[in-house]
Amino acid sequence: MSIVKSGSATYKPLGKAGKGSISTETGALTNQPYGFNTRFENGKGTNPEELIGAAHASCFTMALSFALADAGYENGELSTTAKISLDKIDDGFQISQSALSLTAKVAGIADDEFAKIAQQAKDNCPVSKLLDTHITLDVTLENS
Repeated sequence: MSIVKSGSATYKPLGKAGKGSISTETGALTNQPYGFNTRFENGKGTNPEELIGAAHASCFTMALSFALADAGYENGELSTTAKISLDKIDDGFQISQSALSLTAKVAGIADDEFAKIAQQAKDNCPVSKLLDTHITLDVTLENS
């Protein structure tokens, strides 16, 4: 069984002067602007890197939530940011890293067990598997 979701993009005219828009199948994004100015400057709109960051953060956080529930934990709160690094390489660009930063509260869990479950979630979430890049994970467990 495959679950298929879609996003779409348009861009015109060509090159640096162009402007684009992206949309998602669900309508969460509809004709959201993107272009050179939103990717390499501070223009209003979105860019592929922040969308990948949102996708990675949400995928990892959901995977971790399910893994913690499977381990018997019911009470908790997870908050993740993914910082995507885009680096100039020779004549092009490459995404070189996704740095996940997690802050969590999970009632009754030991630090070492939480770290193990979080690492497994990082390694096994579908977006982590898709990304052919270095992925780091910084964890803050705020249990007292």
